[in-house]
This record gives sequence, structure tokens and C-alpha cells, in this order.
Amino acid sequence: MQKSWLQWSGIGLLWAGLVSPSALAETLTGAVLDADGQPVAGAVVEWVGSNRQALTDAAGRFSLEDLRGEEVELHIMAPRFVHQQLHVDLDEGPVTIRLRPTRIEVIEVVALPWHASTLESAQPVNVIAGDTLARQQSSTLGETLKNEVGVHTNYFGPVASSPVIRGLSGPRVLITQNGLDAGDVSRVGPDHLVTTETSTAEQVEVLRGPATLFYGSGAIGGVVNIVDGRVPTDNQLAGQWHLKHDNVADEKLVSASVTGGTGSWATHVDGFWRESNDYRIPVAAERETHDADHDHEHEHTDEVFDGRLDNSAYRAKGANVGASYLLDNGFVGVSVGRLERTYGIPGHSHESHDGEGDVDVYADLEQDRVQLISELSLDHAWFSALNTRLGYTDYRHSEIEEGVPLTTFANTSREVRAELFHHPVAEWRGAWSLQYKHQDFSAEGAEAFTPPSETESLALGWMEERHFGPVQVQLGARVERVELSADQVTVPMDDQPGLLAAYQVKQTFEPFSLSAGAVWDFTEGYNLGLSLSRAQRAPSAAELYSFGPHIGTSSYEIGALYDLHEEADGHFHAEVSPAAVELETSNNIDLTLRKFEGDVGFTLNAFYNQMDDFYYLSATGLEAEDDHADEHDHGEAEHEEEEALPVYHYTARDARLYGVEGQLVWQVASPWRLTLMSDYTRATLNGGEAMPRIPPLRLGAQLEYRLNGWRAELGAQHYFDQDRTANLETESDGYTLVDAQLSYDWEWAAQTMTFYVQGNNLTDTEARPHTSFLKDKAPLPARSLAVGLRSRF
Repeated sequence: MQKSWLQWSGIGLLWAGLVSPSALAETLTGAVLDADGQPVAGAVVEWVGSNRQALTDAAGRFSLEDLRGEEVELHIMAPRFVHQQLHVDLDEGPVTIRLRPTRIEVIEVVALPWHASTLESAQPVNVIAGDTLARQQSSTLGETLKNEVGVHTNYFGPVASSPVIRGLSGPRVLITQNGLDAGDVSRVGPDHLVTTETSTAEQVEVLRGPATLFYGSGAIGGVVNIVDGRVPTDNQLAGQWHLKHDNVADEKLVSASVTGGTGSWATHVDGFWRESNDYRIPVAAERETHDADHDHEHEHTDEVFDGRLDNSAYRAKGANVGASYLLDNGFVGVSVGRLERTYGIPGHSHESHDGEGDVDVYADLEQDRVQLISELSLDHAWFSALNTRLGYTDYRHSEIEEGVPLTTFANTSREVRAELFHHPVAEWRGAWSLQYKHQDFSAEGAEAFTPPSETESLALGWMEERHFGPVQVQLGARVERVELSADQVTVPMDDQPGLLAAYQVKQTFEPFSLSAGAVWDFTEGYNLGLSLSRAQRAPSAAELYSFGPHIGTSSYEIGALYDLHEEADGHFHAEVSPAAVELETSNNIDLTLRKFEGDVGFTLNAFYNQMDDFYYLSATGLEAEDDHADEHDHGEAEHEEEEALPVYHYTARDARLYGVEGQLVWQVASPWRLTLMSDYTRATLNGGEAMPRIPPLRLGAQLEYRLNGWRAELGAQHYFDQDRTANLETESDGYTLVDAQLSYDWEWAAQTMTFYVQGNNLTDTEARPHTSFLKDKAPLPARSLAVGLRSRF
């Protein structure tokens, strides 16, 4: 294939980093102290724009070597302190740096191009890590993040649940692991699992709003990045293990990870095992199911009186092995991992071959994943660092009925991303990024509602940042070339019933994105963030080429490539549209106010997003007959039933999304801490019609008590009624969820041990998330009690 200008540009940048001359090296020494002049041990002092950093000792002292230039910019990070950025003249000698304490948890964000804290980004960021992540982690990514500000879940039972960020999900929210695409098919449908595991993760990061500059057009709604240590960056001995049992589904979890090494080598091993039965549903939901099925009471007796959601059990296991070679200027590492999961698909069943009742359909998933990660500081006069990430993922899952694969989904993905950082130029620091991604997707079988397709993208990005006194300015741009191709795009032939017309389709898109942001420390302990972006996205293959029954969501989906025409007798026919497919364009503004010093800290955010050519599944009011889904051979004769499914058509319309988010943390007294949060998203299509499955207004509160190793939490979240609904969408009642946890920490055998008892939905409330495709079939779990033991060393 002939190389494009994007490829040649990236190759030229890399060669420039290899052939240019170096400059003389300098060493900077100093100390990091707190506001009272006491040393801060374990603080990270980083040379901005490079991978060089130093750790302070018990006296707060550090030594940073191999610096270039007359002046350098430092970034200082330490737990419970506000991160600090400052310029230092190398001729001044040892420096003294003072850090200010904060009640707001400040965490380094790996997902950003240069590591910054949650308080330093113009774009709103959520990060959960450490003990907080251990307390919140669940069997699915959506359930792990559902209590974060601005994040909800498209709950598909405990088996598949993806994050919903400000009302957006699916192909608009990119899920990455260590900065590389997860490589699954979770964005094709909500019944497909996100192939990540949070029990062995170090932290989970959520970038709210467009993150296209860093990750491409698939991140127009946000990014969720799971950070784990499968590719180790040092050889210090560290690890964790976790045992848990939850009675709501007899769920069991065992997970562990360890990192260590010697000399120039570092190694990492992690693994987990999960298993659960069908989960219990609240008594109110059980009663409603009984009333709704009154005419078939005898047939559904076991399901009703057992009080469990049928076909919601799962089994999962996985492991990763990684190793890195540690250099004086960074590291190069590789990891190999495998994930296996078998899970039921709630609401998905067919009549058995013997006609004796329904048979549940379950999914059998396997994924193999290889990652290579390298971060190197460069001994060069122009360039300071080169970060490289390569990933290969082989994913497959089959939906199985009575031991026979009904439909098989497969996805093979390859991704390469390189970031080349330059030394400050007129005090601007920045980087160029080059990214290539190729995905080969296929779906074969009775319920393959989208045809096999290939997606290939190549992108060049540019990001810059500079401080103007108390104002930090961030700029960026990205240009992409995306090619979608499919060889088996089909549409029924009106003049020959039962026959399909096949097409070969290849489409090329060139999304272009721009971003500008600023963070202003306008007074001590406060800052104001502003982010402006214009981002573009190429529609996904599923949004364009789908045509058929999607049983997981009980719908018949038709892609935007087709025009849909209703006929007089209530039927419809479709034909390939002659109109050009447009890019989806997002014009977004975010305004954030933060207070991070003193006993009270808060973050308030308001956003507005104008979407042009927004692709969504529009309810048509039509029905399609799914005659193949219920064709089964019963020996003497073949039983054929035609089940009508509602038709949904991917349609492009202009839309507006806007809302507010807020979180307040108040250290009431030494052991008492109160956290309040709220978020609200309003989303309408051009003309005033509401968008489907938008989360309602939410209010939450949590009271925490800590003393001498004891920790107690009591929290509640109230979800209001959602009566702003799309065409043919039903309203959702509000509900309140009350949770609590009690834990105790102690030191034993060089480990920090934690025993905990956790209760969820303590009031046994019937809760049906409006964002869920299964809200009428699968309420949230009933009251549950979990006990666990975990350790860190």
C-alpha cells in the first residue's frame, strides 16, 4: 500500500529523534517540604516533557539527572498534596519545593498525553484507585463506575454492563487498557461484555467529554482507561490479593497480582477467578413479574417464586504475564494475557427442540491479548522522550443454545501508537502522536445482524501546553483517515421474497478535531478550567451496515446506509441510500470550578455539546418478522414461528446535550467526612424530541468514619423519575439505593490486611435504570451482603 503523508510524517519525526545531536547533561538536586517545613517522603519529581523522574527520600531530598538546557519545568506529585508545576534555573543550585495539602484526592492521570493530576486538566477527569477501587470494583466495568460523577451504566444484568458518560455510550465511549483499545465487541451491542477486569487493576480513569485528540474519533464521548501493571515499570516487590463472597448471587471472587524482579529485569503475574449463580431480584419486582404473567402462572412458577433473574449466572477467569527490561532512560516491556468468560444473556431464549419449553442462550467468550509498551527518555537536543504502545487482540464469543453455537462474533485488532515529545520551545512543551489501528470484525450465524467488516485508521496528532503565570494553556489538533469496508452488505429483494441482494461497500472518512483549554489558578486553593473542542467521528460499521434481528435487545436493527420506506399494509422495504454518509461532529464546551484546599473541597462542572449528524437508533413504530430465530427441527416436522420485533433505524439528526455535575467533600471533623454529589444530563434532538435512554437527575451522599484502622461508610443515591422520553420509549420510575460498608485494616507479615463487610441496596428497592435496554426485564439486584479479605504488600 502506498504510504500516505501521515505515515511519512510520523517516520520523519522518529528519524529526526535518532539522528540529531545531543546537548550537555545537568543534575538538579533539592528537597520537597510541606507547608510546615516537614519533609515529604515518596514525592515524585518529574522533568516535564520527558520520562525522567526522581523519588524523594525520608528527608524529602531528590536528585534529578541528565537534564538539558538552562531552565527546566518540574512537576511534583505526592499523595494528599496539590500537584505543583514550576520552572527552575539549573544554575541556581539546590531548590526547595513546598507542597500544599488538600482534602480532594489528587491522582496522576495516565490517560493524558503527559502525566497530570485530576486538578490540572482542562477536561473533567474521574480517577478511582487503590482502596477506593477495591471497594467499588464489580464483575463488570459499568457497575464499577456507576457511582462516579457523570457516569452511569447501560445495565444488562451482572453479565454485561458498559459505562454511559453524559448520556453517551457504545461507539462514542472508547474503552482502553493501558492506553490501547480493549479490542472486544462491546460497542456493537449492550449485551456484549467489556473485556476488562478491575479486580487486578491499579486505577480506572474516566475522561468526560471528547478525547479524540488522544485516542481518535471513537472517543468523541469520552474514554475509560484501565491501568494495570501487566507491563511493569520497575522491579520493586509489590502485590495484592483479594477474596470475596456476595450472597445475592452466591458470587465468589479470587484475584491476585505480584510485581518484582532483579537487576535490569522486572516481571509481573496476575490472575482472577469469578463465579456466580442467577442473582436475586427484589420482592416488588418478583410480584410484578407474577402479575404480568398471570395467565401463564403454572408455566413460570419456578422463575416467579425463586425470585431470581433467569439466565444471569456467569463464570470467568483470566491471567496475565509480563516482563520489562529496565534501562537508565526508561523501559521496554511486553505482556501476554488470556480472558475466558461464560455468561447467560438475560431475556435471550428460544423454544427447545423437543417443544418442552424455552432454552436459555449463553455466551462463551475467549480473548488473547499481547501488549508491548516502551517509555524512553531521549538524549537529544530537540526531543525529550518517545513513548510507544503496540497491541494485538484476538477476540471471539459464541452465543450457544443446547450446546450448539447459534451466532459467533469475532474481532481481531492491531494497534500502534507512538508519542514523540519535544523540549520546550518558547516555553511551549508538547508532543506529536502517530496512531494506526486495524480491526477485522465478523459475525456469523442465525443472529448476525451486522455483516463482517474491516476498519482501518491512521492518524497524526499534535498537542502543546504552556504556563502563562497562573494560567495553563492546552492546545491540540488531530487528523485521521478512516476506511470502512464490508463485502457482504445485504438487503431483502422486494420482487423476490426470501432472496437477498449483496453489496460490496468501501467508505473513507477524514475526521478532523481541534481542542483548546485553559486552567486558571485565580486565587490560592481555587482554579477554573475551560475546555473548547470540535471533534469529528466516522460512524461505526454496526451503525452503517446492520440489517437484522438483534435478539439481545429484542429489536430489529437497520443501519444508516439504508433508506426505510413504510408501505400501506404496515410492512416496509429498505434500499441502499444514494445519499453520502456524513461525519458526526461535536462542538463541546466545558466549564469547571474547583476548590481543593481547606476542610471543604468541591468540583462544579457545566457542559454543552452541539452534535451535528448524531447517529442513534430511532424507533420507527414498525415491526419485522424474525422467522429464523424460532425455526427448530423437532424430528418429525419443523416448527416455524414468526416473532415480531420492533424495527429501529440508525438515523443521523442534529442534537444537543447539556448538563451540570458537582461533587463536594467536607472533612466535618478528624474522623468524619461527608461527600455530596449530583449530575444531570439533558439531551434533545433537533425539534425538541428527547433522546433515548438518557439518565435522569441523580443526587448522592456518603458519610465516612475513620479511626485506628476502622472505616465505616453509609451512602445513598436517589435517581429521579425519567419522564423525558424518546418516541415510543417508556418512562422510568425513580428509586433510592442505600449502601454501607464496614472494614478494619491491620498490619501482618509485611502486608496491609483489610477485612470488610459490605451491604448493597439495603432497603431491597426495585430499581430499573432508564439507560438499560433490559429495564423491563432485569431490575438491579435485591439486598445483598458481601464479606471479603484483601491484602496489599
